[in-house]
Amino acid sequence: MPTLLIADDHPLFRAALRQAASDAVADTLVRETDTLDGVLAALDAEPGIDLVLLDLHMPGNHGLAGLAAIRAQYPGVAVVVVSANDDPRVVRRALDHGAAGYLPKSAGLDELRDAIRAVLACEQWLPASLRAAVARTDSASADAALAARLASLSPQQFRVLTLVADGLLNKQIADRLDVQERTVKAHLSAIFDRLGVRNRTQAGVVLRELELSDPARQIAD
Repeated sequence: MPTLLIADDHPLFRAALRQAASDAVADTLVRETDTLDGVLAALDAEPGIDLVLLDLHMPGNHGLAGLAAIRAQYPGVAVVVVSANDDPRVVRRALDHGAAGYLPKSAGLDELRDAIRAVLACEQWLPASLRAAVARTDSASADAALAARLASLSPQQFRVLTLVADGLLNKQIADRLDVQERTVKAHLSAIFDRLGVRNRTQAGVVLRELELSDPARQIAD
């Protein structure tokens, strides 16, 4: 019995994904959340989750950072990125950072069902309208290198990195993770080494390279 986690802050779209999941695979268990923190908490509490349908621009998530966090901390979980952004370059970046599929928010129910079935069958999935364009889009060498460096971090090291990028000091990070401050310092040394950076500022910049503009926000502006 597969378990899916729908991670999106739009209730109507969550409802559409929930219906598609129920139609796609019999006896599917569906969980929902509307923040990236909720995603990570759910994956921590329920190790049996098979698939996350992840909105790129939900609260707490900034572009591909949430995808990178899930792939680093829960590598056994498949992730389908969900976004209003259908730029082939963004799709290619998501795949290079470990997404098992990419689902535009303009997709119909048939495509939603197809995507869920394919990824649960351990296949990569893209909508037919994007396959040719994505195939013609080369991977950026910088993205491939960044994905490899982030994948080299342990789950706890990635958590420390995200808190550093948020501007927290070592003592604040230690309190947040319930560890000693010297443990945070040891993690930072390892992070600097694996990312090839010299300080906290450079480490934060690495994570911010995953940020993407939100098309919906651009329209609103």
